[in-house]
Amino acid sequence: MKRALALLFALLLLPSFSFAADGTDRLEPVLLVPDYVTWLLEVASEEVGYREGDHGYSKYGDWAGDPYAQWCAEFLCWCVDQVDQRHGTHLLGRIYPLYSGQNTGRAWFIRAGRFIVRKGEVDGWGYEWLKGKRSYIRSGDYIPQPGDYVFFTWTSGVDTDHVALVEYCARNAEGKVEIHVIEGNNPVGVARNVYPLSNTQILGYGTVHDLADITMRFGNSGEKVRQLQENLSYLGYLESRYVTGDFGNATAAAVRGFQAACGLRTSSIANMETQLRLQEEVDKKKDQDPLTWTVVDEDD
Repeated sequence: MKRALALLFALLLLPSFSFAADGTDRLEPVLLVPDYVTWLLEVASEEVGYREGDHGYSKYGDWAGDPYAQWCAEFLCWCVDQVDQRHGTHLLGRIYPLYSGQNTGRAWFIRAGRFIVRKGEVDGWGYEWLKGKRSYIRSGDYIPQPGDYVFFTWTSGVDTDHVALVEYCARNAEGKVEIHVIEGNNPVGVARNVYPLSNTQILGYGTVHDLADITMRFGNSGEKVRQLQENLSYLGYLESRYVTGDFGNATAAAVRGFQAACGLRTSSIANMETQLRLQEEVDKKKDQDPLTWTVVDEDD
């Protein structure tokens, strides 16, 4: 099963993709598109053509509490809330963030363990790698999936200036991948837009699926830290009471202890080499642990 999952994640890096059944140039999603993503795209599509009123008024800002705010994030949050209301789901604040601040949405996805950087480091954390791979992410490695958020900076800095919802990806006439999105506040309405995958203003993606792992160090907090702590605890390097999702002194010492035991450089930073080795040791122990065995009844 683990090998199958690794192969599935590795497919994200294949240089060519099959076309959709209708003969268009849309790239087929590599992973299953959940129903809630289909519903979200339906809601967002219904809003295409909406235009803000006088002085920048929007119903999305009004819904969020500031009628005259810049409203790209508010538009997405409103759409998610509509899905929750129509279908009885609980997406807002669980699958997607409820936010309006500049970097709040991206930070939420990082804490949730579902952010993929376009290239380079994740500020305050470190480099990422796609599951099933043993190299750090480079520009163009990840093809965003329907329902992902795309975070942009207009100044080539590290701060988020805009966010859009991925509808699908496609190849253009030159064979290059483009991201088709629905976005609010573009510049005064809801519209579809297209961005090259290589666009240097893309900071990264808030993803529907957990597809990447990330370097972790003292001070980091979130789901990825909790997963790291669970592995360290399972191998006996960390007491269970420290499985909190917060990377503190106890976790740093546990990482250092594991690195020393495996002959790795003792940096207390859980980089790719450390985490891959840690997962190998966890898998090895589980394979030898009768408590993790699954009994399958077969008919004679």
